[in-house]
Amino acid sequence: MNTSTHGIITPENVATLAIARQPILDTKRNVVGYELFDRTFNRKDFTAASDAALLFNLLSNADSEVLSGRKLIFINCTHQTLAAGHLELIEPERVVLEIPPMPADQAEPEDIETYRQTLAEVHRRGFKLAFDETVLTPAYISWLSLASFIKLDISRLKDAQLKSIVVQANHATPARLVAEKVETAEQFEHVTTLGFSLFQGYWFAKPVLIKGQTIRPAQATIIQLINLVRKQASTNEIEEVLKHDPTLSFNLLRFINSAGFGLRCEVTSFKHAVMILGLKKLFRWAALLMTSANTGAPAVGSAAVVRGRLMELLAAELLPPEECDNAFVVGIFSMLDTMTGMPLEEALASISLPQTVTDALLFNKGLLAPFLQLTLACESADDTAFAENTNALQLTGDQVNWAHLQALAWAENMTP
Repeated sequence: MNTSTHGIITPENVATLAIARQPILDTKRNVVGYELFDRTFNRKDFTAASDAALLFNLLSNADSEVLSGRKLIFINCTHQTLAAGHLELIEPERVVLEIPPMPADQAEPEDIETYRQTLAEVHRRGFKLAFDETVLTPAYISWLSLASFIKLDISRLKDAQLKSIVVQANHATPARLVAEKVETAEQFEHVTTLGFSLFQGYWFAKPVLIKGQTIRPAQATIIQLINLVRKQASTNEIEEVLKHDPTLSFNLLRFINSAGFGLRCEVTSFKHAVMILGLKKLFRWAALLMTSANTGAPAVGSAAVVRGRLMELLAAELLPPEECDNAFVVGIFSMLDTMTGMPLEEALASISLPQTVTDALLFNKGLLAPFLQLTLACESADDTAFAENTNALQLTGDQVNWAHLQALAWAENMTP
C-alpha cells in the first residue's frame, strides 16, 4: 500500500492529476470515441499552463495505449495552447481538438481571421477540429471549412434552435454533428430524427428495468458456463455446454486461435481449447463475452469491460491476485442490470460468485466496494467522490490516471 501523502489527490492539486472520460456514440450505439477531460475542482484555476499539461500528459502518455486502437480521442484545447506550440510532440492521428470561440475581448474580425491561420496549420498537420454552433455564425464562417465535428449542447438549446442549426449545417458543411448532454433514450431518439449522427452522454448506461424479463438464451448459456467454471467442473461437463451453443463454441475457438494467443498450432477441439485456456482464463473470457451478448447497446458492454479492467489494475496496487480477479468481475458485472434488463439482484442470483463480489455489487460494502466507487467516479463529474475514494485507498493521481488509460486501451482490443 502506498502510504505517502506526496501524490494524494486534494482539491488543490486534483486539476493536473485526474482524468475523466465520456463516450461518444453513433446511431447504432457503438462507441466511436472518448472525450478525455480534466476534472478540476475549481475552474477559475484553469489556465493555459494546466491545459498544456493535460494535453501533454494525456496525448503523449496515451499515444502507445489508447491511440493504438480505433477510437477517436476528443480533447478540449485553449487558444493559448495552440498558439504556444504544445502540440508539436503529439501525433495527430485519431485526435480531435475541441476549439472554443474567441474570448469576448479578442473577437474582432481581424482577431478571428488571424487565429484561423493557427487552426489551419494544426488542421494541416492532421488533427481533426471540433467547434460548437458558433462556427456556423457569420463571424466565424471562415473556420467552418476546418471543422470535422460540430458539437451542440442540447441542454441549453431549444428545439427550434437545434432544428435550425441542423438544417444550416447540412447545407453548409460535411462536418458530423454531435449532440451533447443526451441523458435519456427519448432524447437520443429525438435528436436522431433531427439529423445528428453522434451522441455524447450516459443515457445508454442507465438501466431500463423490464418487469419479468428473462435472460436471453445466449446470456443464459454464458452464465451456465460461468457457474461450471466457478465450481471447477470437469472438462467434459464444460465441453457439453460448448457443444450445445454453436455461437459460444465458435467464439472460443476463434479467440484461442487468434494471433494474440500465440499458439503454434490450430486448436479445433473444444476439450483441447478448455485444457489450454485453463479455468481461470476461461472464466475471464466468459465474463467478457457476457458483456458483448447485449446486442441492444454495444456501448454498455464496452463500458463494462473498461470498468472491469480499471478495477483490476487499481486492485493490483493493494490486493492479492485472487482479489484482483474478483475486482475484475465486480467491474464487468456492475452493469449486468443494464445488459440483461433485470434488477441487479435478480441477475446475480443466477450466477455463483464470491462473497466479496456480491457484497460490493449489491450492498456497496466490503473489500472491493471502494474500488468500484473510485471506478464509477472516473466516469462521472463527481470530483468529490473521486478525491475521497482515491485518498481512502491511498492511491496517487498518477496511479489512477495510468490505470484508466491502460483500461481504455485494453478494452479497445477486447471489444468489437
